[in-house]
Amino acid sequence: MDCLLRSRMSSTPRVSQPSTKRGYQLTSQDMPTQHNSSLYEGSFPEVDAASVRTLRHAGALIFGKTTTAQFAAVHVGPKTRNPHDPLRTPGGSSTGSGAVVADFQAPLALGTQTGGSMIRPASFNGIYGLKPTWNSVSREGSKIYSLTFDTLGWFARCVDDLALLADVFGIQDDKKEEHATVFEGVKGARFAICKTVVWPFAGPGTQEALSKAAALLEAHGAIVEEVDLPPEFDNLPEWHRVVLHCEGGTAFLPEYRVGKDHINQVLVDHVENINGFTRKEHLEAFDGMAALRPKFDEIAGRYAAVITPSALHTPVLNVPGFKGAHDMPIGVSLVAPRYRDRHLLDVGKAVGEIFEAEGGWETKL
Repeated sequence: MDCLLRSRMSSTPRVSQPSTKRGYQLTSQDMPTQHNSSLYEGSFPEVDAASVRTLRHAGALIFGKTTTAQFAAVHVGPKTRNPHDPLRTPGGSSTGSGAVVADFQAPLALGTQTGGSMIRPASFNGIYGLKPTWNSVSREGSKIYSLTFDTLGWFARCVDDLALLADVFGIQDDKKEEHATVFEGVKGARFAICKTVVWPFAGPGTQEALSKAAALLEAHGAIVEEVDLPPEFDNLPEWHRVVLHCEGGTAFLPEYRVGKDHINQVLVDHVENINGFTRKEHLEAFDGMAALRPKFDEIAGRYAAVITPSALHTPVLNVPGFKGAHDMPIGVSLVAPRYRDRHLLDVGKAVGEIFEAEGGWETKL
C-alpha cells in the first residue's frame, strides 16, 4: 500500500511499513556508517542518529541503508542506477534513497540536502521529496557538511506518506498566522514563478516543465504570476558557494588531518581554502542570506506556493509529473515561507494530483 495509514491508537503516529535511511551517512546501531569513504570502512557507531531513534520509536521498520555520494558532498560513487533507465543516474547526493523509493523497494527513505541533494534525486526518479524548514528535524548523528544548509528530509511516492513522517517528526505550522495565505484548493489560488538569476543555467527540460506547470495550474483555475525578486537576491548563488566552502573546510578538517589522500580533492580544497575566501567574505555571505530570509518569507507568504530554487532555509517540495529528455521524469519545486511545511504539503498534494494526471510522465515500473 503506497499511502500509509495513521494509527489513531496513540498520540504518537505509528509507522507500519519499512523505511530506509540515507546510506553510510546517518548512524545506526545495527548497520555500518561509512560515508562512502575508505577512512570509515567497517565503521559501526553502535548508536542511532536522532532521526532513526525517532522513527524506531514510532514503530518504523528500518529496512536498510542506501548509498550516497562521499560524505554527501562530492561526486565520488556510488554506482547506483536510475530505476527508470539503468544507464542513467538517479541524481545525488541522496542517490540510493531516491532510487529505492522509485523502485518500490521501500515506501519511504530519508535523505539530506545541502544544495540540491533531496530535490534532485526526487526529480530524477519521478517521486516526491520534502526538504523541510531548516533545523526542523535533528541532525544529530549525521555527518555535517554545512551547519548553515544541511537539512534532513525524506522521499515518498505520495504526499500522504510525506505527511506521515512530518507527524512523526513533530512538524506543525502555527495554528493562527496573521496574513498567512489559506489554501482551499487550486482553483482561485495564487502561485508565483521566480526564475531567479540562475534561470539561464536551467536545462530545457526544466524550463519546459515549469512552463507546463504554470499552464496546468492556470487551466485548473489558479492565478499564476511571474515575480522578479529584488536585485540583492542575485547574490545568493555566490553567497551559497562562499558559506559552503568555508563551512566545508571546518567540517572536513578532521578527515583531512587523518587521511588527506582518502578524501576527494574538492574537500581538500575546502580545508586548504584554495579560493582564498576571507572571514569578511564569509560574514558578508552569512549575514546577507540571513537578511534575505524574512524578505523572502514576506514575498512567498502572498502565494499558495512559489516555484523557484531555494537557499533560504525554506521548505521545498519536489512534485513529479513531467517528462524530460530521453523519456525520463522531471519535477518542479514548490517553496513556501519558513515553518509553513504543512501548508506546503497541502498545496503539493492538490498540485501533484494535477501534474501526475496531466503532466505527461508515466512510470513503467
